[in-house]
Amino acid sequence: MLVDAGLTRDRLEECRKLAAQSGDSLDRVILQREYLAEAALLRVYAQHLGFEYREKLDDIDVPGGFVNRIPVQFSRNYNLIAVEEVDGVIKVATCAPLDPHPMDDLSALWGGDIEPVLAPRNEITNLIARAYRHKADGVDEALAGVAEDGDIAGLANEIEEGEDVLDVANKAPIIKLVNTILFQALKLRASDVHFHPYAERLQVRFRIDGILYDMDSIPRKAQEAIVSRVKVMGKMDIAERRLPQDGRATIKIGDGEVDVRISSVPTTIGERIVMRLLDKSSKLYTIGEIGLSEANQRMLRDYIGWSHGIILVTGPTGSGKTTTLYAALTEVDTREKNVLTIEDPVEYSLPGISQVQVNVKKGLTFANGLRAFLRQDPDVMMVGEIRDLETAEVAIRAALTGHLVFSTVHTNDAPSTVTRLIDQGVEAYLVASSIILVVAQRLVRTICKHCRVTEPINPEWTAKLKKLGLTPEELSGQIAYGKGCDQCFNSVYAGRTAIYEFLPIDEITRTQVMEGATASQMKRSSIDRGLITLRADGVDKIRQRLTTPDEVLRVTQLDLG
Repeated sequence: MLVDAGLTRDRLEECRKLAAQSGDSLDRVILQREYLAEAALLRVYAQHLGFEYREKLDDIDVPGGFVNRIPVQFSRNYNLIAVEEVDGVIKVATCAPLDPHPMDDLSALWGGDIEPVLAPRNEITNLIARAYRHKADGVDEALAGVAEDGDIAGLANEIEEGEDVLDVANKAPIIKLVNTILFQALKLRASDVHFHPYAERLQVRFRIDGILYDMDSIPRKAQEAIVSRVKVMGKMDIAERRLPQDGRATIKIGDGEVDVRISSVPTTIGERIVMRLLDKSSKLYTIGEIGLSEANQRMLRDYIGWSHGIILVTGPTGSGKTTTLYAALTEVDTREKNVLTIEDPVEYSLPGISQVQVNVKKGLTFANGLRAFLRQDPDVMMVGEIRDLETAEVAIRAALTGHLVFSTVHTNDAPSTVTRLIDQGVEAYLVASSIILVVAQRLVRTICKHCRVTEPINPEWTAKLKKLGLTPEELSGQIAYGKGCDQCFNSVYAGRTAIYEFLPIDEITRTQVMEGATASQMKRSSIDRGLITLRADGVDKIRQRLTTPDEVLRVTQLDLG
């Protein structure tokens, strides 16, 4: 079976001898020598041993009893996590099919029967991180002193008024308070934490799935202490309160790390702090997981295979552009191609790819980094953002000299991207000859799967559908929406997916660029030739019952195509 999966007989015999000499199991030796991919190896063992194999564990809700009864250290050490419980028997994912002892120990800890399921190691470690994050005492070394019950007002009251702020910043209650807020933010999947000062209170706000929610209010007396603590975390100047400052910190949560970017600005009633949370343990998405239609997936994969040109992803801040670029880069064969990226900041670690972080203070800008890359014999380059004429010109020069370049721009739709570059000062003929594909995107919240219902379309829904050019008949008279539950914090949405607008730069578009056509002229022409606009792709997501008309209308106000 292993030979049929792609392992040569010579290598199999070599691995058997090594296993016998070292005492390691055969599967572990094969993986160490990288003679078979883990997925292929696990499929063989699943078939041989009669176990179920699961390639993905994304949508698994780990049984609560497992998290409460099995220590996180045990789960992590042996890469074991429950994926299902049926009549007291739990199915446990493992990536070590030939190591039965941890399973025996787990069965004793659980006090019941266990059924093994095989799954890739990284899927198991990601699921362990997600499962135990919701249990404060299971997160060892993570945000020390966190109060899981989130008694923020109680912690704030422990801070005495009139104490020296420099001293308070390092006292236990304030550290505990800030850590608790951060822990809650991570538990609720927040991307940003805002500390918004008011005359009588400090309001904590979380941005979850792109929407800001008011959370706890903290008494005004704790404001200075919180601001100072956050500044200490970010290695900022706590004595400077009249100028904006930026800082960075890294916090541990279990095995994972979260990068925190901190920004403070002075207001008339105190400093306002915003913390951007970048969870490095969150998974990397593939092209098939980011919401692309099958036609768009085929188109993107086709363009990724080109030897030269610029692929631009466009959209406002927080629209998932970097996620799309990373998904595209994971499709590039790094064994055959030299891939380099320059980013601000480096958000995720990509295996086989050399990543560089911008450092403006030291003179390492996007443009300078790209110039250096050209001397590194590159095949594919990614530049985080084309912000100015200098970066645009270097990127275009790279594309015209036989390199494939990925980047992002901030515009409303795909055709506007072309005119934006010309407005920045790039010659039209250079834009026309270098850009091969423009992808515009937005993020829409998806309906919570725990409280999703399908009901007949009422007149209110009909009016919203009419704005999108949809009729109730096209949806079979039924609309999907969320009723609100504890899982989605009564927001009716949980998670996000993207809607896209793909504009390949064909000969007609190139001619229009050279002739100085406006963005709207290019858009109308492209729609006539089959362009699917952001709004049209959003309508398709409504048909698939993934999102609601409210969401598509919210993010596509400026898309009239």
